[in-house]
Amino acid sequence: MANRRKIMIVDNDRNIAELISLYLNKEFYDTITIQDGQSALVEYPHYHPDMILLSLMLPGTDGLQVCRQIRSTSHVPIIILSEKADVFDRVLGLEMGADDYLAKPFDNKELAARIKALFRRIEWCESSILTASSTGQNPNRPKTLRFPDLTINLSNYAVTYKNKMLDMPPKEIELLHFLASSPNQVFTREQLLQNIWGYDYVGDTRTVDVHIKRIREKIQGSAGWYIGTVWGVGYRFSTGNSA
Repeated sequence: MANRRKIMIVDNDRNIAELISLYLNKEFYDTITIQDGQSALVEYPHYHPDMILLSLMLPGTDGLQVCRQIRSTSHVPIIILSEKADVFDRVLGLEMGADDYLAKPFDNKELAARIKALFRRIEWCESSILTASSTGQNPNRPKTLRFPDLTINLSNYAVTYKNKMLDMPPKEIELLHFLASSPNQVFTREQLLQNIWGYDYVGDTRTVDVHIKRIREKIQGSAGWYIGTVWGVGYRFSTGNSA
């Protein structure tokens, strides 16, 4: 079937990988299954998947290493599938650049729903960009934002802080850019989820908190601006004399 999306399933449990593959084939996706991290890194540039389902418990090169290496060169959507369900491991997976995290055991119907939601978000973003381009609209949020000691460039996903290029996952950059595009405006966690992760994102507001925490660890603020918390509400990029 033409134009079927391709999904790479990386899981050391062959039975689980095959079961996921069979289910996704019925949902009209093409799939490939891989059992170790190094093979995934070798196969990735040849298969060109539209999405990766990635287990953490892999022999040799583990899932977090695979995620970090792929994310350094690609924005391909990554959903982590893991036996580890505690907050620390979820946070770590998101920090490495994953777009979603699903704990095992899970229902294949939920996995399929998360895959569809992530693809819908991507299609929505692409459609918005094409619409703005075709109509000649000037977007309200410029691609490049500059503040003292800080430059955020969404065109090439680059952030420079105090003359140093930072290593930041795409979602952190998108979140920082979104906040900085509207200085001193307060956004709720739900609003940030909708605008950065998409209207169909399957997740909770802790995802926002995790990403804000990671951004603050890399960017401590500077003269005239900082990332502020409005307790009980959400976050804002504060400038000037805002409290």
